[in-house]
Amino acid sequence: MISNFHSDNGSNLQQLSDQEVLKKAANGDGEAFGMLYDRYIGRIYNYIFYRTGNQHDAEDLTSRVFYRAMRHIGNYQDRGLPISAWLYRIAHNLVANWHRDNSRRKEIPLDDGYNVLKQTGLLPEAALEKAEEQDELLLVLRRLPAERQQLLFLKFVEHLPNAEIGRIMGRTEGAIKSLYHRTLISLREEYEISFDR
Repeated sequence: MISNFHSDNGSNLQQLSDQEVLKKAANGDGEAFGMLYDRYIGRIYNYIFYRTGNQHDAEDLTSRVFYRAMRHIGNYQDRGLPISAWLYRIAHNLVANWHRDNSRRKEIPLDDGYNVLKQTGLLPEAALEKAEEQDELLLVLRRLPAERQQLLFLKFVEHLPNAEIGRIMGRTEGAIKSLYHRTLISLREEYEISFDR
């Protein structure tokens, strides 16, 4: 999988806030960057996997996010946003490029289908029906604009409050509430249309 930057000598770094660790990383402290990596690798990977639906591409793109962050951390300017906003922005841009470059139909490897059946513990027919419903929902979600997909991910997967989502997406909390409401209405309409077909 992805290489780990973490070193065992970072126990006192764990006590520091993200902003304090970020300052140290921006000044060339590799252990501090490793701490940021450890704190955010799971969240960034999950976001990318959700947006791509492919483990290998998600691993590759996650590596690229942290490589870019490491290369540019010395230029990072604190604008009062959490470090997660910067990392999600890098991830968002890389995923957008990935979708543009891979605008072909998504193929699911046979191993992935087998693993879903194995993990659910359901009878094959029930597992297949559940997988089809999940695939249909994911298809509807992936038809939403990237901004709305990001909002839903941050809200339902990361369980972030509207204020933090607003900081990450560069919007006010009120704008996020409005976008969330419009997104749910749009999602419900799209999902109903998909099942009527």
